[in-house]
Amino acid sequence: MVEADKIYEAVEIAKKTGKIKKGANEVTKAIERGNAKLVVIAEDTEPKELVLHLTPLCKEKNAPIVSVPSKEDLGAAAGLHLATTSVAIVQEGDAVKIIKEILGK
Repeated sequence: MVEADKIYEAVEIAKKTGKIKKGANEVTKAIERGNAKLVVIAEDTEPKELVLHLTPLCKEKNAPIVSVPSKEDLGAAAGLHLATTSVAIVQEGDAVKIIKEILGK
């Protein structure tokens, strides 16, 4: 299991130098369109139903998916002032190296 800090860092860097989608609806669209390079979901999402569909969708579309413990921290990494259930990195920007590390390549 990759440390959550690395995942948050990848989201932060991708936000600054690439492109991310925030929230379950945007993330779902990014996965369906085949644009998601990395999908991050928050384990403390309530109700769980908000993000339950993302894992099977990622498997179907071959999009890598990882989870982090906190939606607050995920929201902060994505540059939001509130929590977010999920983030999709659609353009890695300078986060390419970290994403490869996260995915163990």
